[in-house]
Parts: sequence; structure tokens; C-alpha cells
Amino acid sequence: MGNARRVVVILGAGGTLGTALSRTLAAEPDTDLVLSDLSADALGELAGDLAASAGDVAAVPADVSDFAQVENVVKHAVDRFGRLDVLISNAGVLAQNGRIHNLAAQDWERSFRINVLGPVNGIKAAVPVMRAQRSGSIILTASVAGLTAWSHSAPYCVTKAGVIHLAKVAAVEYARDGIRVNCVCPGTFLSAMHTDLPAEAVDAIAAKHPLGLGAAQDLVGAYSYLASDASRWTTGSAIVVDGGYAAP
Repeated sequence: MGNARRVVVILGAGGTLGTALSRTLAAEPDTDLVLSDLSADALGELAGDLAASAGDVAAVPADVSDFAQVENVVKHAVDRFGRLDVLISNAGVLAQNGRIHNLAAQDWERSFRINVLGPVNGIKAAVPVMRAQRSGSIILTASVAGLTAWSHSAPYCVTKAGVIHLAKVAAVEYARDGIRVNCVCPGTFLSAMHTDLPAEAVDAIAAKHPLGLGAAQDLVGAYSYLASDASRWTTGSAIVVDGGYAAP
């Protein structure tokens, strides 16, 4: 990226996947991180854990559905480190389980606000900095749910399909500015969301993944690739890391 050090912002850094991403990227050479999450507690704990990493680590709480807060995270990165090389938009929510006719408008609105406007805000905040640099990589977290249909999960599926298409449109819009935009589509991996599920429900989900259920660590390689110069000719792609879920 033509710079001795790489500056990475991770939105939604506090959850299971965000923590795995933060640990992996913090361990990569010449990388400084700005971590952000809605939960200041999770953020503080994570930043403390990573304090011994080779790079510098900053933490800035933010609600991704509020553009001003996302812009503040990016501003912090630029003020502290002078640039922004990678922005990972990883915050997301599941909606209430239910068929479409039983879902309330607020179920849809919350999903759109966080799952779609969150990455839109990330792109809007990162693009002015990256355009000025003529370089940058933006990575959105989508889902295999954006490529397949999950009953009783319409808001999640629809918003994640939106994220996949957002990455494609942004890739086309900003390619001439030297900015790459891609997304990762994870299958189901064990996280805090599954702790209350009965064992048979987890087994049923696992059975739909030919390679079995994954863990967050199984996903980080795709992000690491997209955050690196190895992916310099990759843009507008949706990298599916799903243990074979979408293959049948």
C-alpha cells in the first residue's frame, strides 16, 4: 500500500468475529488498529488484551447507524495515524424470528439501520480519506443468508443481500479512485448468539454445513486476504466462507 505501516479500522470489533479479526490483524506486521463497537465494555477489554501487540491499538465506541459517530472513528484513525488503509464494517444484528406477515415494521427498520446503513456509513466515512490517498480496501461482512433463503429470517436475509450488492456498487463507483470494496459471506459459526440454543438445534444447523459448523477463526483468512496487497486485483467480490452451506 505504499506505506510503511497499515492503518485498519474495524467497526463491530467487540463480538465473536470482530474479536477474532482484531486479534489476527493486530498480530500481522506493521499494522495499527482503531477498534470500534457499540459496547464500550467489550471494546475496552479487547483493546486491553491487544495492548501487547506489535502495533498501536486505539478504541472508539460508536453506533454504526449514526454517520457522525462512524465519521468520528475514521477521524480518530486519521488524526492519530495519518491515514486509513482498510475499513472493515462488521457490525450486524439478527431480527426477531417470524414469518413475514408476523414481523413488525420496527424489526425491518432496525435490521436496515444496522445491517445496511451501518456499512453505508462506513463507506461514506472512509471514501474521502481513501480517495485523497488513491488507495484503500473496504471489507463488508455480509452472510450466506444473503445468497440463500432462511425461513423466518426475512429481515436478516434481505439486508445481507443488500450488503452484497452494496459492495458491488461501491466497487464499481470507486475503482478509479484506487479503492477496492468486497464482502465476506460467512456461514454459521459458533458465537454468543448460539449459547441459548438447545443442542439439537445446533446439531440441525451443523448438519446443513458439509464441513460442519465453523468457528470465527475459520473466517479471518478471507478478511486478512482482502486487507492485504495480495487482493489488489479483487473488487466487487463476495467471498463465501460457509463450510459448503451454499454448495448444494
